[in-house]
Amino acid sequence: MASTVRSDAGSSLAETMVATALLLVVVGGLGSMGVVGMMTTENHGHLAARTTEYAQDKMEQLLVLAWGDQTSDTRVFPATDAGGTGLKIGGSSNPATPVVGYADYLNKSGTLVAGAGGAPPADWYYKRVWQVTLPAANLKQIAVTVTVKSSLGQAMPVKSTVTSLKAFPF
Repeated sequence: MASTVRSDAGSSLAETMVATALLLVVVGGLGSMGVVGMMTTENHGHLAARTTEYAQDKMEQLLVLAWGDQTSDTRVFPATDAGGTGLKIGGSSNPATPVVGYADYLNKSGTLVAGAGGAPPADWYYKRVWQVTLPAANLKQIAVTVTVKSSLGQAMPVKSTVTSLKAFPF
C-alpha cells in the first residue's frame, strides 16, 4: 500500500485576496470611527468649551454694570462709559438675529474684533449676542448666547447659552 502525502506548503492567491479584503473592511470600519471621534472631540470638547467660556466672560462683564446703567458700551473690553446699551432692556439671544448694541464678535483666538456700524467683521469666528429682559419688578434677566461660525461636520453650529438674574439695587 502506497500512501500519498498532501503538501499544504502555502496558501493560494485566492485565500490571500479574501484575507486582505476582510482586513480592509475591518480597517475601514475602524477608520470611520476615528473620524467620528475626531469630530466629536472638536465640536463638543473644544468648540463647546470655548463658546461656554466666552458666554461666561460676557456675562461677567454685564453683571458688573449697575442696575440702571443704559449707556456703557460692552461691545468693547473694558467697557466704556458711553455709546452702548449697558443693561437697557432689549437685544436678542438668537444668534441669527443679532441686535445692534447687543452683539460682538471674536476671532479664532478669542480676541474681540470690531465690525463697522454693527456689521460683523470679516474675520469673526465666535458671535456673542445678549438679551436683557425684565421678568419681574426689580429683577433683570440676562441671557448670553455664543455660537461658532463653523464646526467640523455638523449641520448645526455649536452654541452655548448662559443666563443670570440681576436684582435691584445691585
